[in-house]
Amino acid sequence: MFLGLDVGTGGTRVVLVDKSGALVASASCAHEDFRSPQPGWAEQDPHDWWRAAQQAIRDTLAQAPGAKILAVGLTGQMHGAVMLDNDGNVLRPSLIWCDQRTQPQCDWLHAQFGPGNTGRAKLIELTANPALPNFTLTKLLWVRDHEPEIFARIAHVLCPKDYVRFRMTGSYAIDMQEASGTLMLDVARRRWSTEVLKVAGIPESWLPQLFESPDVCAHISAEAAAATGLPQGTPVVAGAGDQGAGAIGMGILEPGSVSATIGTSGVVFAATAAPTRDPQGRLHTFCHAVPGRWHVMGVTQAAGLSLRWLRDTFAPGVDYDELTAGAAKVPPASDGLLWTPYLLGERTPHLDPEARAAFVGIHAGHTRNHFVRAVMEGVAFSLQDTFTLFAELGIPVKGVRLGGGGARGKLWRQIQADIYNHTVDVLTAEEGGAFGAALLAGVGCGGWATLEEACATAIHVADQIPPRREAVARYEKAYRAYRAVYPALKNIHA
Repeated sequence: MFLGLDVGTGGTRVVLVDKSGALVASASCAHEDFRSPQPGWAEQDPHDWWRAAQQAIRDTLAQAPGAKILAVGLTGQMHGAVMLDNDGNVLRPSLIWCDQRTQPQCDWLHAQFGPGNTGRAKLIELTANPALPNFTLTKLLWVRDHEPEIFARIAHVLCPKDYVRFRMTGSYAIDMQEASGTLMLDVARRRWSTEVLKVAGIPESWLPQLFESPDVCAHISAEAAAATGLPQGTPVVAGAGDQGAGAIGMGILEPGSVSATIGTSGVVFAATAAPTRDPQGRLHTFCHAVPGRWHVMGVTQAAGLSLRWLRDTFAPGVDYDELTAGAAKVPPASDGLLWTPYLLGERTPHLDPEARAAFVGIHAGHTRNHFVRAVMEGVAFSLQDTFTLFAELGIPVKGVRLGGGGARGKLWRQIQADIYNHTVDVLTAEEGGAFGAALLAGVGCGGWATLEEACATAIHVADQIPPRREAVARYEKAYRAYRAVYPALKNIHA
């Protein structure tokens, strides 16, 4: 068996996968700690991730007594900043991916590389990405500026899943894909960027050793074996951030293969043969979890979160099946009602933490069903923005696979097929990042020779949903209107 562990935002999930690629057992444990001391701030206690990981591992192993675990793979929420002292003690709660406090540090960093857009362009040249509040480096700079006594004690910096690995093995390690989201990696050359680190004042000694995703980088310690039930000495592979591991779990390996995943956030992810930079930084360009490949992705901050917000705010207690059944009665484009899903600001394509969500075009004939459908369509329009950028940059799209909650409901699947104007694939079992981490573990220990072999064994298409011609025409018109909303409202939000 191969074990995959996913340190998410809301909880940690563990899966066991066998040599046939079948899911044998799984368990989850919710995280208990989430802090937002001020609006736009988001922190979690790394100790809570380790507590949840121990419980989820024990609960999973209990379902498969006698299972021989050959290797462990890790994945998790990206971009978090875990700061440790010289003895490996946590110095403060981790600033996690959705924390939005660091725009001043982003502006400062760009300015260090040149005035105006020159600095942004230089940073994109060095790291393939501009400075954004989500990235790990800008969080470290915020601590430097506001908590200098803590900054002075930092000896190690890790991302969330890599802190859990440290507790499991005692090793400081990170994979290329996760490291791409720190803003400290030379993505094109797959190494730490000495120039960025020098300008930012971050010693390279703080950073963990770099590995490719399937590489064995550590082994389960005696202490962790006692805490989890995993055998001491079990190999642990580098793994990947949640998007990289999720792409492995969906078979997005070859250039031209694309996934569109709707979870709390939404991501359109495309594998590429070489690093493809967007000069304006609207897309992220990262190393892929596949050695020697890269990927580009666009991110919608509040995708599934938009539907959850609508339900919790205006229809508490109503389940999603009832809401979407009503929305299915509304025609495509929701009789002119539009939703821009900027509840948490927006990354792609606007790079604007101050962007705000809006319903536009409300009239007296609109019902709750219209609002639900408009939210689902607005999320898909936001992801379509990434497909628009792919076309602009010449990034091929040969096929689209759906993942996350947006792949589980019939209506949202069809809305996506119609808005993207692509036939979309739904997998037999889309198990998320933990499953991809388990496949990486299987390759790392020799269970499969390559990631291609692992994915061919474990991943199967259950259904294909083609776009409908009449709906495509309606959505093309509605998308043009959607694209006009952000620039029209930007000054009002400001």
